Amino acid sequence: MTGSKIFGEPLPDWTPPPMPQTAILKGRYAQLEPLNADAHASGLYQANAASDEIWNYLPYGPFSSLPAYHRWMRGVEGQNDPFFYAIRDLETGALGGVASFLRITPQSGSIEVGHINFSPTLQRTRAATEAMFLMMQWAFEAGYRRYEWKCDALNLASRRAAQRLGLSYEGVFRQATVYKGRNRDTAWFAAIDKEWPALKSAFSTWLSLDNFDTRGRQIERLADLTALVRVADDPEL
Repeated sequence: MTGSKIFGEPLPDWTPPPMPQTAILKGRYAQLEPLNADAHASGLYQANAASDEIWNYLPYGPFSSLPAYHRWMRGVEGQNDPFFYAIRDLETGALGGVASFLRITPQSGSIEVGHINFSPTLQRTRAATEAMFLMMQWAFEAGYRRYEWKCDALNLASRRAAQRLGLSYEGVFRQATVYKGRNRDTAWFAAIDKEWPALKSAFSTWLSLDNFDTRGRQIERLADLTALVRVADDPEL
């Protein structure tokens, strides 16, 4: 129509959400504790020692010694962005990984999860999945509109994890950065606040005690529960 103007959806009640807080995020299987070198470095270093491959797609690591890892952790603990958590498996009591909020933009309502590094003992556990759920839950219930996941496009395990968790594929940014002396194309995934109620229901169903048999095997797959929420699937998977 001549003279008409097209604008985005009005947000008359929009209020920027807060930055991540220092409170512990606790679920049934996992507990996320704000990262502290003195409290967490030793346990995490021991857990990570089982495999150097967990560092392949991170811009740092592996670390040659506990003091080196402790120094790195001292450098990142207490920052507002990225805001790191240590992940504790409540079924074993052991520390098993880290993850962070980053690229936190309250004025736009956007937040990313990244720096995800799970030791072999944490991978493929209910605690690992619940840790990701707890971070997503905090973000959306704090008022964020967009929850992002980005990874090296060659990291198919990370792409598969993002899709399983219900984040929709949004494309690949070519030659997005350089790290460890090599190129990185970056695959993008995201969920938005309108999708959160359905995603929360999917996670609640999967994490329920009723979804596991007496041997701890899942009955319903999380990827199946989130499939109807995702608006686009990764063509590489």
